[in-house]
Amino acid sequence: MTELVVLLDPDGAAIGTADKAQVHHAATPLHLAFSCYLVDDDGRLLMTRRAAHKRTFPGVWTNSFCGHPGPGEPLDEAVRRRGRQELGLDVGSVRLVLPGFRYRAEQGGVVEHEMCPVFVATATGDPAPDPAEVDDVRAVPWATLHDGAREGSWPELSPWCVEQVAQLAVHGDPARWPTGDPAALPPAARLSD
Repeated sequence: MTELVVLLDPDGAAIGTADKAQVHHAATPLHLAFSCYLVDDDGRLLMTRRAAHKRTFPGVWTNSFCGHPGPGEPLDEAVRRRGRQELGLDVGSVRLVLPGFRYRAEQGGVVEHEMCPVFVATATGDPAPDPAEVDDVRAVPWATLHDGAREGSWPELSPWCVEQVAQLAVHGDPARWPTGDPAALPPAARLSD
């Protein structure tokens, strides 16, 4: 089955769809995505290392998981779906924290170009990662991630994770990250508009 991503104009309005398997290349169009940070029962963040054979940023450590909502799919539902697919976890208490996050990054000639709202959520139990997506999972305190991203001492972190951590740093521990304003989401993500 073809997985579609939502293509965006510069203001975040939907302008069509594309096959996810073919959208990432040297001239990747702007599209809708999301990032999620999972907090475990001990208050630690689950960090993942992307599978070594992924097309974009293989073998790079990043937030818990990322994904693309399908056309018409609410972001919170996409977050829950992707948490089950990628980490085998039921995701709860999904909360928007960076509604307007966007980035463009390149590695090895392949570009990521996304409007990528960021969420924090809870997860219980042990992850069962899909090896097609994830090579490793590590639970770390916020300070470990924050300091590693700021000092560059964490083993290679995704550029979007580094930018997200910098924006969230002013709020401290994930329990204190403020809830973002849904009105600041890209228009394509505000399905009730």
